[in-house]
Amino acid sequence: MKFHRFGAVAVAALLATAAHAQQGKDNLAAMQQMKVATTDLNIPVVPQAGKNADAIRNNLKKIKLPEGFKIDLFAIVPDARHMAVAPSTNMLFVGTRKTTVWAVTDRNSDGVADEVKAFAPSLNFKVPNGVCWTKDGFLIVAEHNRVLTFPAAEFFYEGPDVAVGTVVPQGKLIPTEYESYNHGARTCRVGPDNKLYITLGQPFNVQPADKIDEFNRLGIGGIVRMDLDGKNREVFSIGARNSVGQDFNPKDGTLWWTDNQTDGLGNDIPPGELNRSTKKGEHFGYPYWGGHYKVAGSPAAADLKDMKEPANVVFPQVELPAHQAQLGMTFYSGKQFPAKYRGGVFLAAHGSWNRSPASGALIQYVPVKADGTAGKLETFAEGWLDSETGIYNGRPVDVAVMKDGSLLISDDYAGAIYRVTYSGN
Repeated sequence: MKFHRFGAVAVAALLATAAHAQQGKDNLAAMQQMKVATTDLNIPVVPQAGKNADAIRNNLKKIKLPEGFKIDLFAIVPDARHMAVAPSTNMLFVGTRKTTVWAVTDRNSDGVADEVKAFAPSLNFKVPNGVCWTKDGFLIVAEHNRVLTFPAAEFFYEGPDVAVGTVVPQGKLIPTEYESYNHGARTCRVGPDNKLYITLGQPFNVQPADKIDEFNRLGIGGIVRMDLDGKNREVFSIGARNSVGQDFNPKDGTLWWTDNQTDGLGNDIPPGELNRSTKKGEHFGYPYWGGHYKVAGSPAAADLKDMKEPANVVFPQVELPAHQAQLGMTFYSGKQFPAKYRGGVFLAAHGSWNRSPASGALIQYVPVKADGTAGKLETFAEGWLDSETGIYNGRPVDVAVMKDGSLLISDDYAGAIYRVTYSGN
């Protein structure tokens, strides 16, 4: 049977079979010795045209943006989560909550991806959600319980075998007994201090009383940092529940991050959080506080009724609408957008899973004031959640700034990345 007779389902099955065959075992040891791990050098590409792409473009007609802005489909990327824009090429690398990191390439610089294929498919990734770059062009991939580094990934991604190093070995990011499908998607950033920062969501809705001190010591429910080779690891901040987005303010070096809060307390409490870390050792209140709502002793955490309030709690810069699930965030460092957006924060609100009616599935913006603190939250892009039917047509996960100043938005529900540009006055 010739390839052109395959339907969409057959093509998807072919891609899945090829990926599974290459990921059958972890070839990390062989690749670290510069040995060939995979004999098949061909990596299947994700189709970028057809009914699916046309349907996604049609859905984008429903997205509302401020005047002068436009949104287009940039790439079809299955399960697209967090993004890392390459420093030297028109590429980005995209993590997933499954087993694939995607290499996305705009070869002719026209603002639309030409090629999407798996990166290092001979490795057996496990929830490689977090991707970020070092200052010298190494790609970091933060998995559920391992951290890898790839020298010059944007130049040596063509084949399935690539140079790779281990930052944190498998099973050493958190104790294996705390591995969980709940809150297991990590994110990473390299800070102005050239250290690697990794978010570690804690695996409970609210951690039980006998786990609080241990989790604080390990950095679970907080952010840890380490040297780029994994040495000198330390807990940077504690008192979070599930941070799934972080970025450094380029103006003052402070670390800002989202935090998704407790479920099961109703539609409107507690608020989500956008936080600002200014130094090591700060406590952001959880599980005593969720925003300014007292979680300890609430119906979701009755066993914490006698918990003592942490000292010197740092409260959020912005209390976000409950259950919108703000995930990725980025400081807008480009020059294409109007001046009001420069230096501010874009947030991707994934959308609620346990709120009725549903809320979220939008992109928000927070200006940053001259003193380095947050201004008022506003909606930037909306329309992925149909207000009449309550159906999601997309669920934004992450935002990233391209070198031309356009804004990329990943969507793991639609399996796509969008590009927002500005051409108005």
